[in-house]
Amino acid sequence: MSKLKNTPGAPLPLGNFRTPKGFNFSLFSRHGEEVTLLFFKSGRDEIHAAIELDPLVNRTGDIWHVLVHDLDPNLRYGYRVRGPWGPEGAGHRFGDDLLLDPYAGALTGGSNWGEIYVRQGAESPARGFHRRGCLACEDFDWEGDKPLNIPLQDSIIYELHVRGFSCHPSSGVAHPGTYRGLVEKIPYLKELGITAVELLPVAEFNENENRNRNPLTGELLRNFWGYSPISFFAPKASYAVNGRNGNQVREFKEMVKALHRAGIEVILDIVFNHTAEGGADGPVYSFRGLDNSIYYLLDPHSRDYLNFSGCGNTLNCNHPLVRKLIMDCLRYWVIEMHVDGFRFDLASVLGRDTDGEVMKNPPMVEKIAEDPILANTKIIAEAWDAAGLYQVGSFSNHPRWAEWNGRYRDDVRAFINGGGGGVAALATRVSGSADLYQNNDKAPFNSINFITSHDGFTLSDLVSYNRKHNEMNGEDNRDGDNHNLSWNSGAEGETDDGEINRLRRRRIRSFAAILFLSQGTPMLVAGDEFGRSQRGNNNAYCQDNEISWLDWRLAESNRDLLRYFRLLIGLRKKHPIFRREEFFPDAGGLDPHEIHWQSLRPGETDWSHEGRILGFMLDGVAVGEPRDDDFFVILNGDSANARIMTPTLPPGRCWHLLLNSGAETPGDIYPEEEAPLFTGNEFELAAMATLVLISRPDAGDD
Repeated sequence: MSKLKNTPGAPLPLGNFRTPKGFNFSLFSRHGEEVTLLFFKSGRDEIHAAIELDPLVNRTGDIWHVLVHDLDPNLRYGYRVRGPWGPEGAGHRFGDDLLLDPYAGALTGGSNWGEIYVRQGAESPARGFHRRGCLACEDFDWEGDKPLNIPLQDSIIYELHVRGFSCHPSSGVAHPGTYRGLVEKIPYLKELGITAVELLPVAEFNENENRNRNPLTGELLRNFWGYSPISFFAPKASYAVNGRNGNQVREFKEMVKALHRAGIEVILDIVFNHTAEGGADGPVYSFRGLDNSIYYLLDPHSRDYLNFSGCGNTLNCNHPLVRKLIMDCLRYWVIEMHVDGFRFDLASVLGRDTDGEVMKNPPMVEKIAEDPILANTKIIAEAWDAAGLYQVGSFSNHPRWAEWNGRYRDDVRAFINGGGGGVAALATRVSGSADLYQNNDKAPFNSINFITSHDGFTLSDLVSYNRKHNEMNGEDNRDGDNHNLSWNSGAEGETDDGEINRLRRRRIRSFAAILFLSQGTPMLVAGDEFGRSQRGNNNAYCQDNEISWLDWRLAESNRDLLRYFRLLIGLRKKHPIFRREEFFPDAGGLDPHEIHWQSLRPGETDWSHEGRILGFMLDGVAVGEPRDDDFFVILNGDSANARIMTPTLPPGRCWHLLLNSGAETPGDIYPEEEAPLFTGNEFELAAMATLVLISRPDAGDD
């Protein structure tokens, strides 16, 4: 075993960093009694060198540290921490495991998706799985790249999975399923018109941890989504074309730089509520062996893991040391990786104290909002957890926090699901959800409006299935939400019935119109714009196949739907009347100047439970100078056609037909300059359809 020259080094910053004399290593472990820093040669299992840290020399407080001189940067590293064992007492679980550095910026051993890497000399694949840290030594030329800082009210978020987005053979990219594959699709993203990609987890996870099998083929399923982090700082190596030797960091940065050049921001879906170490019978990667009782929430009596995440453990987010880890991680992704924002998975966990109780003013939540480094970073909460804590509208009083608005999703679905109802609730949602956000000094754009997300039905499946079909997940269809607020339009799944398929297309277009013409920040799921289906699977977390991959042939076969989405997104981006920074005056019910509600006729409203028609006129004068156009939007949530009367415009202006979700292409939506004159003041609106009129100066007055 080799000997490496070393000196005590510095306790901060944590992790490893290069100095003129070598590499400094720093690790937190309060209750650890013996810490050994281990080095390995690439591809070899045996230990190349070991440095036993002297607590009298290499420890400052609870930080263990050492400076290793003239270190070969191609070596890999990890730790062994020994200490007390007492899972049912103090909660300690120290052992002989090889442990990852929580601050490692890149890991080795996982460069090929789906492969269990076995190093030379390893006793078994299980032993050989242990990932190791890479040394930080690569510079990157950002070429002047800066944050785009697109205002949230002007944002259109596009949620996607890096692998699933370009993995299908139809994607046509040279590097499918990778960061570069996403870069190759930038022209498509620009043409679609979105302003930000929200990436499902890209921090390192083990896709091979799932032990369930496909009941038909017997194949092991995978953790496709990645909501199971083994390292918070390290980008996933197998999403890189060459994910070896830390190259995945460079390829991730190249992706961010390319997206920024195209005017597209990068938001990361980040998981701080739990780790891949799971419950008591889970693997040991890092935190459990470093200081279990500090990193995780434990029952004060039994010392069992508290499980507010649904994944076996819950991170102790409001312990000061864990708060520091989270803040260091967020700053790293912003400073070093240039990301523009974060969506916090099961963010309500961030508001639980060290006993798991809900805090009134959680320091973790406030710290993220007030951090000066993150001052321009988008922060979005999934404002619930897996233990029933639902905080939509009450997650935080701080105006920095935006939220996935689950109430918006449910109320919009309820209106177009065939059962009717919810007119008053829908009016509240399309006008910005003032009931949830106005009293907290927030704005409409704090509401992230969505109808579908990665978790649940796709938009096509929402109108094609009454119930989930998750049998291929190997859990006897027990997994996934049973409360989908969906309606199959008359037949379960695929059908050749032309009338049903026309109704489905109409409903999809109505959903899209509501999403992009509502006040708030819209989020679209990749593939919904061209009718992607998951065959009724509403929990495709384990489906690394065509259920989850985007089939790009649909962009051609459903090009009429894709055209509809592109024009609809362009409409929203052009008109500030759909991107208000303030709530409508008295948005709860009267009829302020900026918005005029109606049902079948102007001046008449039906807020009853039996109401099925919701119309509203937006007054372009209220936007200021230059004035915007007026818009009339009418939504039919009924199963029958409705006779509608249009509002009267001021002298000198007339209505033009912009959108009719009940018509087939190209009559479903027009480019503004081609919108035909709308004559008369009455029309028949098809069942479950949406119609949009735009005002124009009367040509006869020119």
